[in-house]
Amino acid sequence: CRDMFSKMATYLTGELTATSEDYKLLENMNKLTSLKYLEMKDIAINISRNLKDLNQKYAGLQPYLDQINVIEEQVAALEQAAYKLDAYSKKLGNRFYFCFDVIKTASCQHILSKHNS
Repeated sequence: CRDMFSKMATYLTGELTATSEDYKLLENMNKLTSLKYLEMKDIAINISRNLKDLNQKYAGLQPYLDQINVIEEQVAALEQAAYKLDAYSKKLGNRFYFCFDVIKTASCQHILSKHNS
């Protein structure tokens, strides 16, 4: 009976020791997890701070970005006007050459008619 109680005590001691070691392991894992979460919290705070700074800088740049957009629209309108002016000048040049050819032809005919008379 004593032998049985002794072996049972050894067995229960082993079980309790294993359970105690499991709890110690869980405690260490919880501590490490807690430290990791603190690190992640610090990282999140830094990211949040940097994001706020970037948003403030962007807000400071916004008037300049708006000016750039206005200038871009004006440049596009100026470009369209330049294309229209170019097309009109080509058309005007073609008319000038046509009129010049008509006048030149008429002058030549007038000179020829005087010469033949």
